[in-house]
Amino acid sequence: MKKNQRIACLGGGNAMPKALLEGLKHRNVDISAICAMLDSGGSSGRLKKDYEILSPGDIRRAFITLANTSPIIEDLFNFRFEAGELKGHNFANLFIAALELSSKDFEKACKEINKILNISHQVLPATLDKAKVCAKLENGEIIEGETNIDISKHDGNLKIEKVFLKPKAKAYSKAIEAIYQADKVIIGPGDLYSTLAQILLSGGMSEAIKKSNAKIIYICNLMTKYGETNDFYVDDFASEIEKLIKGSVDFIIYNNKIPSKERISSYKKKHPELLKIVALKNKNDKRFIGADVISDQGGISHDTHKLSDVILNL
Repeated sequence: MKKNQRIACLGGGNAMPKALLEGLKHRNVDISAICAMLDSGGSSGRLKKDYEILSPGDIRRAFITLANTSPIIEDLFNFRFEAGELKGHNFANLFIAALELSSKDFEKACKEINKILNISHQVLPATLDKAKVCAKLENGEIIEGETNIDISKHDGNLKIEKVFLKPKAKAYSKAIEAIYQADKVIIGPGDLYSTLAQILLSGGMSEAIKKSNAKIIYICNLMTKYGETNDFYVDDFASEIEKLIKGSVDFIIYNNKIPSKERISSYKKKHPELLKIVALKNKNDKRFIGADVISDQGGISHDTHKLSDVILNL
């Protein structure tokens, strides 16, 4: 009997759950979702600051995407309060925070959530350490915190020269184990410096990726982003990922179907921080896999089923 492919997915935000997990969970694969843990904004940031806990926001999205439970429970975990002292808080963030505080153990909290949501895959934190992701700009200025990099209050035209964690953080042992056991390790999609970098900079993560026998796959973002990846080509994204892992990737998947100007313009009205569709510069490198992986209509987003097909066929 053929074994399921074991796939470790590294990412955070909405990008990785929607683009990857949503499609892969319907295939014959065993998923280990390794999630960013240093979110400093919104409901997660408030809870992190008020209670000095790990940020629940990114891992929450992975839990919900991989849940195998009733629509009512899924709606409950997605519920966001709109008034009073709880305004802006997501129920699942509060639930995860309460579990961590009551058990005094984030690992135990994750196990309980897996049971409650009847998840048949692994959802793992990239690190259990409390740290900030920081960026050094080309003028020497240091930007601290995921949200401040993500939503630039500084001059977004300045290039990010270096990213680092303050203080240093160690990768979660079970995340490292999942990488060693994987057939494929998928990095992205997601914000390069504010999301992916924090995972890859966790101590031991890049070493595990390099030593793993898995195929290492990077999924490039669809659009460049002001303050992070202005004027980037697919090649630039891939180069930065390789710097972070201190090694090479086997495949870089990028979208080669260009949506209409009208559709791009409409999307940018809602997301002015997104600049332009990412293009490939070096077309001679066979590691770059161009494919139609974009949704056929609506916003500029990955089509999770198209992307899953490309990944599983590599």
